[in-house]
Amino acid sequence: MNTSRLSFVAAIGLLAVATVAINYQVKVRMQVGTGHGSITSLGKLKLGDSAPDFTLPDLAGQEVALSAYRGKKVVVLDFWATWCGPCRMAMPGLQALHEEMKGDGVVLVSVNQAEGKERVRGYIERKKYTFLTVLDGNGDVGNLYGVRALPTLVVVDKQGAVRKISIGMHNDSALRKELLALAREP
Repeated sequence: MNTSRLSFVAAIGLLAVATVAINYQVKVRMQVGTGHGSITSLGKLKLGDSAPDFTLPDLAGQEVALSAYRGKKVVVLDFWATWCGPCRMAMPGLQALHEEMKGDGVVLVSVNQAEGKERVRGYIERKKYTFLTVLDGNGDVGNLYGVRALPTLVVVDKQGAVRKISIGMHNDSALRKELLALAREP
């Protein structure tokens, strides 16, 4: 067998192993929570922990700090990427959530993972999404939160505590109820 054919076969084998490993992580290990993709921890981050603070630029280049919402609003962090099919499928529901809840003390912060500003801006503008989008250009914030699969949703209460972690698609009506209850808390 020649070297290039052997390299091709090895690459296909590695791809198959990686696919099985990723599938196992997302479908088995990460789904040990309360259903609908909800889990009790993400990396070192656990429900009830203080959400790690971060500052990232939005699409206009303005700095956005998570701590700016502390004591004021419930924050929904949506970690996503334009290449992620489930992320794109979840976006219309997140836009509806944003429109319905922005006056109820809830802010949606869409945290794009490691993509260029123009690509993200083009996608957001083309789809006419109006929620706040920030750029995690090198994925540091995603790593800080332990994000290993997209989309990942993290809900932070007004005091800055992590109250929900969800991997993959989520139940929009259940999420709305949870967010309204959190928004009513002092």
